[in-house]
Amino acid sequence: MEGKEISSDELLSWVTDPTVMLVFLVVFATLLLNYVVRRMCIHLEAKVLGTENVWDDAVFRSIRKPAGWLIWILGLAWAAEIIAKETESNLAAIIDPIRYVGVVAVVALFLTRLIREIELTFISRGADVTTATAVGKLLRISIMITLAMTLLQTLGISISGLLAFGGIGGIAVGFAARDLLANFFGGLMIYLDRPFNVGDWIRSPDREIEGTVVDIGWRLTEIRTFDQRPLYVPNLVFANIALENPSRMLNRRIYETIGIRYDDVSKMREITNDVRELLRNHPDIAQDKTLIVNFNAFAASSVDFFVYTFTKTTDWIEFHHIKEKVLLQIIDIIDGHGAEMAFPTSTVHLIGPEPEAP
Repeated sequence: MEGKEISSDELLSWVTDPTVMLVFLVVFATLLLNYVVRRMCIHLEAKVLGTENVWDDAVFRSIRKPAGWLIWILGLAWAAEIIAKETESNLAAIIDPIRYVGVVAVVALFLTRLIREIELTFISRGADVTTATAVGKLLRISIMITLAMTLLQTLGISISGLLAFGGIGGIAVGFAARDLLANFFGGLMIYLDRPFNVGDWIRSPDREIEGTVVDIGWRLTEIRTFDQRPLYVPNLVFANIALENPSRMLNRRIYETIGIRYDDVSKMREITNDVRELLRNHPDIAQDKTLIVNFNAFAASSVDFFVYTFTKTTDWIEFHHIKEKVLLQIIDIIDGHGAEMAFPTSTVHLIGPEPEAP
């Protein structure tokens, strides 16, 4: 079927129609205002970045996109109202609800972006990452729930009826999603009890779990193992296992048993005294912690003494440097007394035939 041809006079009449021109002006004004506001936000953001106040930085970084979307929502709604008024259509009945929903959504978007920026600001200023992340997530969830309830009320859905239905249906949902809810409350307990934070090294003697905490979510906790593999652990697991947090240790322990030969047993007293004095004056050894150096065993091939002490550092790499230094100094003490380190040996006594009587 051939389309209806539009004459040039009809086209000119349509273009010069006051309603069409007014709608065009509204859309053009919206586009121009959006451009001006965006440029203004960029200019002001560059200005406030040079100030010491970090809160205005968060506001301007959060407001640019929501401000542009708000202008477009109001501008297009205005243009739609003009068209609906001139055409006398039913379009006017849905413009207000749509505009209201759009404005509320833009405000919610701005608030969630602002909360995220403030969260990052607190973290950059030394706040606890786990606490800042938890508070930020709770605030964003609250905003989304408020947005959903507002939109439902706007669309004519009774919130009181929905809440009543939720009380009944929540039981069925609870049974169907009990593991999900258990993980959610497990994550909540992690945030409240704080057995570990993001960045901590944790391990469990009950499970093959060891690594650095990367992220604590509401359902899963991400751990980066020492071979750089991501490990995702449901939060419910942490409520049923023993967990160690070596990142919170105050010191690291040196506990070694050292053996010398039985031939050097007479030098044991001087050796242990010198090792004890070495540790008491060592700059890297914690003097307020337990320090023991004692002869404690007659072993099969050696006489043993043990060293039990703590370093001041908790850094894993630095600890091993200190431990190496201490052990080498103990070897020097043993060598200085003319003694030797023992190693497994066996002595065989051969009994020959008894001599004959003359």
